[in-house]
Amino acid sequence: MKYGITLTLMILGLFLCGSAGLHAEVQIALEAELANEIVEPMIIADDKNASDGKFIWMEGAAATGGGGRGYAEFIVNIPQPDTYALWGHVIAWDGNSDSFWVTWQPADPDEDAQATQNTEFRWGVAQGAAWHWDRINHWLDGGTFDREWKFKDAGETVLRIGVREDATMIDAIFVTTNVKATVADQADVRLPTDKDRKIQVEGLAVDAKGKAATTWGSLKKAYQ
Repeated sequence: MKYGITLTLMILGLFLCGSAGLHAEVQIALEAELANEIVEPMIIADDKNASDGKFIWMEGAAATGGGGRGYAEFIVNIPQPDTYALWGHVIAWDGNSDSFWVTWQPADPDEDAQATQNTEFRWGVAQGAAWHWDRINHWLDGGTFDREWKFKDAGETVLRIGVREDATMIDAIFVTTNVKATVADQADVRLPTDKDRKIQVEGLAVDAKGKAATTWGSLKKAYQ
């Protein structure tokens, strides 16, 4: 009997380990300037202190504010259904240069936040004149709250970072399933490596080798 119990426990342990492996923590690092699409007045600029020496922004004086056109769009291939958080490597000089619009479909609706001004999609960027990590949030009228995105399927998603105020800078984006982390060290955020950049340039945000291909069109249809 004891051998039967031992075997059962071993099988259960293997099953639990396998299940945990299927939902391992996801970490994806993206270069902002390698976005799939960058629409002016969002542009690429140089900074030796930025990851790989480049970042994106709407060029302008930090004291003026007044953005609202232009965006960068990323196709992010997530490896598993899960709940995700986003972090940005940013500079925000002052209160007139500290916000973007952010939507991530299909968890978010197909909505032009720059047109609707929906504060659900307004990211109040933590201010600082040097590059720093900030978790993407809702900047609502009642306060600022960390955002989470729940995806029902693995595959391609579309992340849009839209200009809200000129002079707000973004260098890199970190995608993670660690939604409990409220400070960067807890989330193990990191800048993209050469391998990350290679994967991003090739059109995938994760190594999808051995996984069935999923198109953005089929994913979008599933959520309608």
